[in-house]
Amino acid sequence: MATASTTMDGSFDEAPYTVPVYAQLPLQPVAGEGVFLLTRDGRRILDMYGGHAVACLGYGHPRLTAAISEQAQRLLFQSNVVPLDVRASAARALANFAPPGLDRVFLVNSGAEANENALRIACRRTGRERVIALEGAFHGRSGACGAVTWGAESWYGFPRLPFDVSFVSRDDPTSLAAAMGDDVAAVIIEPIQGVAGAVDISHEYLRAARTLASEHGSLLIFDEVQCGVGRSGYPFVADAAGVMPDLLTTAKGLAGGLPAGAVIMSNAIADQLGFGELGTTFGGGPLACAAIEAVIGAIREQSLLESVRRLSSRLRDECLTGPVTAVQGAGFLLGLRTTRPAVQIRDALLERDILTGTSGDPHVLRLLPPLVLEDAHVDQLVQTLTEIRP
Repeated sequence: MATASTTMDGSFDEAPYTVPVYAQLPLQPVAGEGVFLLTRDGRRILDMYGGHAVACLGYGHPRLTAAISEQAQRLLFQSNVVPLDVRASAARALANFAPPGLDRVFLVNSGAEANENALRIACRRTGRERVIALEGAFHGRSGACGAVTWGAESWYGFPRLPFDVSFVSRDDPTSLAAAMGDDVAAVIIEPIQGVAGAVDISHEYLRAARTLASEHGSLLIFDEVQCGVGRSGYPFVADAAGVMPDLLTTAKGLAGGLPAGAVIMSNAIADQLGFGELGTTFGGGPLACAAIEAVIGAIREQSLLESVRRLSSRLRDECLTGPVTAVQGAGFLLGLRTTRPAVQIRDALLERDILTGTSGDPHVLRLLPPLVLEDAHVDQLVQTLTEIRP
C-alpha cells in the first residue's frame, strides 16, 4: 500500500501513487493566467509549450471557462445513446471549421482514438491489409497507431501488428509512389510532424499523396492531432496546402484542455458506416462539446489565425539568435534547431522562467504556445535566447 508523502515545501508528492513512466520537469504549476503558469514556489513561467499543444487558449480564458462551468451545472454527462443539442452545436462548428468537403464528425476522446478509428474505417472500407506511413511519424501509442509510428519497436509491446506497414521517405514523393499498390488501405501523414521536431511535409508531397491515393483506391488520412485547430495559422494544414484528405483526425487543443478528439470525414464515407461500426463511451460528452464550440468560437472571433501567422513570422525571423541556428515548422508548431543539445537549451530557458519542449531530434527545441500569444511574449523569448550561450 502506498503511503502519503510530501515534498520539502509541504506539497503532496504524486510519486508513491503513479507509475514512473514520465521524466518530469522541476516545477509544479498550481494555477495559470493567460499564457503564464504560476508555480507553487511563486514563479511566473511563460508557457511556450502549452501542455503538448493542448492549452490552445491558454489558462483562464473567459469564454472557455464560462462554457465549461455552465455546461457542468446544466448536464455534466450523457452518452451517445441520446442526442444532445450541445453535441449537435459542437459537431456543426467543427464541420464548418474543417476543410470544405469534410462535413461529418465522429467525436472521440484523444488523438490516438481518432487515428485508431480512421485506420479502422480505411481497412473496413477497402478490405485491404497494408498501410503506408512516413519515416519520423508519430500517430499514438495504441495498437494500430503504434504500428504506423516510426521507431515504435522500443515500446510497442504487442506480439504482432494489426496490418502490414510500409514506411517511406518524408522528403521524396517518388518513394511513396514506389510503395503504392492495390493492397494499400490508407496513407497516413502528419502534415507537420510534431514529435519529430516540427518537420514540414511539403505541399508538393501532400498533393502527390492525394493523387496516388486516388489512383490506387486508397484512403488518405491527415493526422492533424497536433498541427490542427488553428495551430498552423490555418484551421488545418489541409486548408493551407489546398489538399482534401478522405479522413482528417484532430485532438490536442480541440477542447482547450479537456480530453477530446475527432475524425472528420466526407458525407460519402460517413454514409457507408452503420450502427455499431464505431463507438466510444466518453467521446461526444456534453462537457467536451461545450468546450469544442467555445474554442472554435474564440479562434474565429479573436482573429487568432491571423495572429498566429503574424507572430509565427516574428518567431521564425527573430529566434535565430543565441544557440538557435534554424527554425522549422509552421504557425505555432515550430522547431528551433540548436547548436547544443536541445535539452540543455530547454533547461536554460526554464531557469529563466520560460517553458519549452524537446523533440525526437536531440537538436530541435519545440515551441507549441497557446494561440493567444502576444508580441510581448515573443519579445521575452527572443531576449532570453540572446542571453544563452551558443
